[in-house]
Amino acid sequence: MSNLGFAGAVFLGAAVAMVTAGCGAGPGDEGESPEVQEGLTDSLASQEQSAAGDTANVCYSNLTPSGWVDVQWWNSAACGSTFVPNTKQIKQLTGYPVGTRVNACASTYPPSGWTITSSYYSSSCQYSAVPSLNNNSWTLVRSF
Repeated sequence: MSNLGFAGAVFLGAAVAMVTAGCGAGPGDEGESPEVQEGLTDSLASQEQSAAGDTANVCYSNLTPSGWVDVQWWNSAACGSTFVPNTKQIKQLTGYPVGTRVNACASTYPPSGWTITSSYYSSSCQYSAVPSLNNNSWTLVRSF
């Protein structure tokens, strides 16, 4: 088998494994089609408009606003056709009391006042096209 044929077989095998594992179905993995916002508005990033724990589904091209973290990644046709995870769910952390614990993807830095207490692997946080079992998630604790 040529190198090109081998690479194609590996790529196809990875794609089949992702589909079989349920990757790309999005939140809940029931195949639902969550509403995806193509662009973040100023009101989403505004603390007056968002409460602690609020979530939004956005395309990967949107930067995660200050005070928010990524909590899940998946592939969605709403954000373009690709094998790369292109949609993320973000969560507002501003307003949580000191001592609150939250699990977040390691694809964004924790907001000010939050401390990383552990890191681990989560299939919900595969934000790269390159499969890996390396730690990609954090447990965060509100410290001040």
